[in-house]
Amino acid sequence: MNKNAPAASETSSGSRPRIVIVGCGFAGIEAVRALSKADVEITLVDRTNHHLFQPLLYQVATAGLSAPAISGPIRHILRKEMQRGNLTVLLGEVTGIDAAGRSVELDHGAERLAYDHLVIAAGATHSYFGHDEWAAHAPGLKTLSDAFDIRRRVLLAFERAERKPEGPRRQACLTFAVVGAGPTGVEMAGMMAEIAHHTLPDEFRRIDSRRARVVLMEGGPRVLSAFPEKLSTRALEQLRALGVEVLVNAKVTDIDAEGVTYQDGDGAVRRLEAKTVVWAAGVAASPLGRVLSQSTGCSLDRAGRVIVEPDLSVPGHPEIQVVGDLAAALNHGVRKGPPTPVPGVSPAAKQMGRTAAANLLRRLRGEPSQPFHYADYGNLATIGRSRAIADVETPLFGRLQFSGMPAWLFWLFVHIYFLIGFRNRLIVLTDWAWAYFSFERQARVVAESDATRGAPAGGEA
Repeated sequence: MNKNAPAASETSSGSRPRIVIVGCGFAGIEAVRALSKADVEITLVDRTNHHLFQPLLYQVATAGLSAPAISGPIRHILRKEMQRGNLTVLLGEVTGIDAAGRSVELDHGAERLAYDHLVIAAGATHSYFGHDEWAAHAPGLKTLSDAFDIRRRVLLAFERAERKPEGPRRQACLTFAVVGAGPTGVEMAGMMAEIAHHTLPDEFRRIDSRRARVVLMEGGPRVLSAFPEKLSTRALEQLRALGVEVLVNAKVTDIDAEGVTYQDGDGAVRRLEAKTVVWAAGVAASPLGRVLSQSTGCSLDRAGRVIVEPDLSVPGHPEIQVVGDLAAALNHGVRKGPPTPVPGVSPAAKQMGRTAAANLLRRLRGEPSQPFHYADYGNLATIGRSRAIADVETPLFGRLQFSGMPAWLFWLFVHIYFLIGFRNRLIVLTDWAWAYFSFERQARVVAESDATRGAPAGGEA
């Protein structure tokens, strides 16, 4: 902590317990909603002014949806909770934690907030496996800013190709590499192929956008490895039907402004010339995990996530709970066998947020906390138009695995249902319906950035 930081702000009213919640993702917002009806004082801190429905972020990156369709102002989303008079929302970044003094530091010492209980839901960021220099050439997808950057790169690649003469330099502009074949990578690759093959063919004179190459690179032996092998194989077939080139056992060794160097399954070093590269291969926990570890001595896993107790608290600090992607949590609701790791998906984050809130209220009542039980409803992944795979748990029929149009329709229903706000649901449903019948993508406006301002229009920005 900064010794010269101002004294901790008093945010409590009377003797109400002071609760600070860091992050307004899925876990944070659920914790706020569960706690707001109690006689407590809540302060929610987030680096942005909006909540983001991250499962559809790739749709913004590929011009399928506009940003407001999958996001909303935090203050508006939580307006009912704020009307109860016990919630304060602050725009800022938590940069320090004093576990002994029970306070958090905002913006490197600009302010300190005292707490009686702390819930940390700071989420995750990109991991380049020790090669952070790749980030400049291969952006990841975690924030709206990331989505805008990727959308600009993808759309301007076609514009630059239009300025290039026929040959290798034009083809490099028309080659798109996606590194990592998890759900995000598969969804990105499928949508890029749709843009090239269905949205843009009639909009350029010098180039044929259908000649674009979309290459999905996976270091492991199959795509969507978290799914059963049968569904993984089906996803591979659907990707290839869309025109995506899939390279498995392709381990990336270097990324630069001109493309990707990788080692194939036979150990041979190969080169892919691609002016546009998207990173979807690695996830690391928020740096706040390291800050918490320094303050409390808690252990972190290899991804930087905090290893929590069964009730999601930090060992030795029951007043601090870690939830969402920052928590290395276990599911203690397994009927047979030992507890299993909780996946980093939005349903798990929501459930952790609600469990953390319930345990916090139990402590305030002097009751013992309960271990986290994760209800696994399965996994969904969309590949493209009318193409998806589903592995879901149902109360009547048990585990169901299906693909193609039925899985795609189910995927649409689930994502529209979980969007926050009727307006967002209506906009997304309308945009998807229009895109399905017209193949058009309306969110294709690209604003000039500092990176492109002054660069040659067809050049190597």
